[in-house]
Amino acid sequence: MYKKTYIIAEMSANHAGSFERAKEIIHAAKESGADCIKIQTYTPDTLTIDCDNKYFHIDNGTWEGENLYHLYEKAYTPWDWQADLKAEADKIGIDFLSTPFDKTSVDFLEDLHVTAYKIASFELVDIPLIDYVASKNKPIIMSTGMGSLEEIQEAVDTVRKYHDQIVLLKCSSAYPAISDEMNLLTMVDMKEQFDCPVGLSDHSMGSLGAVAAVAMGANVIEKHFCLSRDIENPDSSFSMEPQEFADMVRDIRMVEKAKGKVFYGPTEQEKGSVVFRKSLFAVKDIKSGELLTEENVRVIRPGYGMKPKYLGEVLGKKALCDVSRGTPISREIVGEN
Repeated sequence: MYKKTYIIAEMSANHAGSFERAKEIIHAAKESGADCIKIQTYTPDTLTIDCDNKYFHIDNGTWEGENLYHLYEKAYTPWDWQADLKAEADKIGIDFLSTPFDKTSVDFLEDLHVTAYKIASFELVDIPLIDYVASKNKPIIMSTGMGSLEEIQEAVDTVRKYHDQIVLLKCSSAYPAISDEMNLLTMVDMKEQFDCPVGLSDHSMGSLGAVAAVAMGANVIEKHFCLSRDIENPDSSFSMEPQEFADMVRDIRMVEKAKGKVFYGPTEQEKGSVVFRKSLFAVKDIKSGELLTEENVRVIRPGYGMKPKYLGEVLGKKALCDVSRGTPISREIVGEN
């Protein structure tokens, strides 16, 4: 049985302020093959302050021109929705996960009895938050976008003061990310460096990065998920629509099967092809007592005769019986020695 990749659909801001749409997204994610629906638990005030000076303005990228506080006002998921969203996920059988951003959001999620936590790339350096989350002794999936080796090590060491249930996700914290900067080999290296499962939080367009990551050993894939990119919100431009997500899940499941296991020799499907390998055959009529030579014995397909490696031993031997053209050369023809 192949090892199944855990696939997370990140709702983020794609509800666009509608509770009913948030519930629709949960159902659509389940139908598209996601194992988990993820939201984010913050308010503008738990994440930043309402300030309009230059430090709180975004100067480039997808959200160029936005003020941080006002961006988070548009993007956040109201806390009074979240218990009902979790109940909806529980009802239809899809895991529910959230990213907390401060202690109050952790406490809130504890009251919802969540079973795991996600740490966002931007919070990788918030060691007090990571320490508080880890103290709840629940599995943590941690994105590592922008993180140096030292920063990741510090975050991992913080978690491991409490437990070892950690997954690290390679992430390019650009929206959308470009393939040139995904550096998936870093994911493979993280698995060795930190001795834990790894995966990809993928902000690139399409599914190529995610599918490639699974082929390279990813245990977890996270992708932003929306009903339609036409429903404008801060995350829609780099999110996957349901059919795209379903196609990605299908391709991931196929890659998992193709990876298979370490196995040498013919598979069940190949067993019927073994006969078409090469072997030793008489290519001319040979009389009993006649010498076997390169003129009357050749290495050809199919594979009913002795293996080609025995050609040197067979040549120069006398045939022990008459052999007609097209007969496989066997031990009975040349003798056991």
